[in-house]
Amino acid sequence: MGIKIIKIHPDDNVGVNVETGHKTALRDIAEGEDIIKYGFPIGHATKNISEGEHVHTQNLKTNLKEKLDYVYSHKVFETEKPMGRTIRAYLRPDGNIGIRNDIWIINTVGCVNKVAEAISKRTGALFFPHPYGCSQLGDDHQLTQKILKGLIKHPNAGGVLVLGLGCENNNIGVFKDILGPVDERRVRFLNAQDTQDEIEEGVRIVEELKEIASQDTRQNVSVSKLKVGLKCGGSDGFSGLTANPLIGQFSDYLIAEGGSTVLTEVPEMFGAETILMDRCIDEHVFNKTVTLINDFKDYFTRHGQTIYENPSPGNKAGGITTLEEKSLGCTQKGGRAQVTDVLTYGDTVKVPGLNLLNGPGNDMVAVTNLTAAGCHLILFSTGRGTPLGAPVPTIKVGTNNSISDRKPNWIDFNAGPLLDGTDLKEKFIDYVLTVTEGTETNNEKNGYREIAIFKDGVTL
Repeated sequence: MGIKIIKIHPDDNVGVNVETGHKTALRDIAEGEDIIKYGFPIGHATKNISEGEHVHTQNLKTNLKEKLDYVYSHKVFETEKPMGRTIRAYLRPDGNIGIRNDIWIINTVGCVNKVAEAISKRTGALFFPHPYGCSQLGDDHQLTQKILKGLIKHPNAGGVLVLGLGCENNNIGVFKDILGPVDERRVRFLNAQDTQDEIEEGVRIVEELKEIASQDTRQNVSVSKLKVGLKCGGSDGFSGLTANPLIGQFSDYLIAEGGSTVLTEVPEMFGAETILMDRCIDEHVFNKTVTLINDFKDYFTRHGQTIYENPSPGNKAGGITTLEEKSLGCTQKGGRAQVTDVLTYGDTVKVPGLNLLNGPGNDMVAVTNLTAAGCHLILFSTGRGTPLGAPVPTIKVGTNNSISDRKPNWIDFNAGPLLDGTDLKEKFIDYVLTVTEGTETNNEKNGYREIAIFKDGVTL
């Protein structure tokens, strides 16, 4: 029996080898001719390619250039019929919901990372070390404050200890002005320099917060209150065939129910950005999307970097050759729904529907940005595998049977059977909703919860 080759779109001139995830020419392709996958060009042939030949870095090169001009062309897509489902979650006083009720320790500065860790070990509270909060200037300092603010106000936290040192740029007195009003029963502050034994005092505060949170109970709430982040990492040639389209189906489902999803990793929109722009709900959102794309391209050129050298060595080993190919697969996580808003660093989700969030593709930075934006959980597709987890439940969706079988301690849901035509949509929706109601993901079981804050400026 021959090797199975999948043709994704009728216009494609390459197919995907189901054993390797790599591309095979479906016909003879002339030098200079576009290579078509997903119905769109993913680059051009750098030499003549024969039918059946392997198509990859040795004979395929990107078509992408620098900044482009875009024209608004509004398109409307059909939405699914809402089912009106409910989930059991913690209803917060502001009307938001939490799908977890943990106690979080958020430190204003990296100098107290170990203090936070000591308090965490004695209380079980979650802590998220980072190196910032002092010796930063301008936008970097403000971004640190915005991300920490988003974490402190996250609805998955039933209580928060804000832990400071006392002499840092982002000291508690300054930070409170950025933070704004908080529930003073649920958010407490401690400067380590102001008390003789900061660990004992921190433990005392956390135990009080645990007692308060223990009185919270889950209740039936509309699934429309759910906000879900969309992310991929360690992608391979199957990502755009299995896990990403499956996540896109969940995104469309949730949006039809009135909920929100958030797509980030701006560099991995390059080459597929016009697809998202055509789905913008109005010209204002379209213009914000254009700015999102062009500003990130400016970030690359400002640092003297090539915009389109994105696929990592792991991506290439898995069969992804160009950024167009990676982006066309990546953006499928956003399904077919309309883009309703564009967010920048530190913004929180306000508008139901598909939101685009500024930020790089770096996994740790991206999951941090999604968490700070208010996402209750993150759907994270991976073909190569990664143990990384966000402060919120991070559902790893394996793109193939192999990674799911080899890394059951990393992968939460296997999308590999989609290659055989198995319909997984309802099973996946049901699984995600069980996670919202308390089923632990592997990152939670393993204690893998990390943050990283984007930095682009001077450190003193």
